[in-house]
Amino acid sequence: MPLRSNPTLRQRRLGTELRRMREQAGLGGSELARTLGISPGQMTQMEKAKIGVSPERLRTVASACNCANQPLINALVDMASEREKGWWEKYRGTLTTDFLEVAELESRATRLTICTTTFVPGLLQTSDYASAVFDRIFPPLPPQDIATRTAFRIKRQEAVRSSAIPFQAFIHEAALRMQFGGPKVLAGQLGSLLDASQQPGISIRVVPFAVDTFPGSGENLTFAEGPVPELDTIQMDVTQGALFFDAPADLAKHRVIFARLDSKALSEEGSREFIRSVMEDVKKTYE
Repeated sequence: MPLRSNPTLRQRRLGTELRRMREQAGLGGSELARTLGISPGQMTQMEKAKIGVSPERLRTVASACNCANQPLINALVDMASEREKGWWEKYRGTLTTDFLEVAELESRATRLTICTTTFVPGLLQTSDYASAVFDRIFPPLPPQDIATRTAFRIKRQEAVRSSAIPFQAFIHEAALRMQFGGPKVLAGQLGSLLDASQQPGISIRVVPFAVDTFPGSGENLTFAEGPVPELDTIQMDVTQGALFFDAPADLAKHRVIFARLDSKALSEEGSREFIRSVMEDVKKTYE
């Protein structure tokens, strides 16, 4: 079986969960490999997602590790059974891997919760606003690259705008006032936010400047819920791309962060009124 050169985010997560299952059972890699009748090298390659694992073998691993978490096992079996490639794969080689992995994470989530402090969430951006966000990158991107990234970002929005995936966004006031592309682009973006806030399955909550500092401030975060809590994932935007966290301690910490956000943000109706007032302020600068 040829080794995978670039395992996907989903494949790597499956390997990570196999390793965690083995470690929680107190088994070494060689010890579990002997039980499964495979070489230690094959065990390592499965955990590093260099080779796949069949649903049958996954259940054998779970049994050998005395894992009694049936919902988790079933979810992992579903992951191991996946064969269909996502729409984002046609961009492989055109966009960097982190773009594809963010799209993969979002498409497989059962619910998405986002916190942004510097710009409107990508899943709610207009084309003009998204292009302006990419246009501010240094060194500057060629126009074709900006167009490709913008088209990819708009494509990502389909699952959310179709209500296929419940979506909640906590947007800091700083992100509402930060201008990308000038005041007319921002006003159009704020109007689009108001429209999106009325769509089923989409919740938009504003965190005003007046709110006391909250954990996680200054970071753009996505909490992607999986089919079971153990398969939740945190994604963080950084200058170099996207970072992903799935350790139990990281998940627990960010659940607290988002719970604090929920307690401090304006209500949905209060957020609409706030966004509308910011939009009117912006319009005054050019009307």
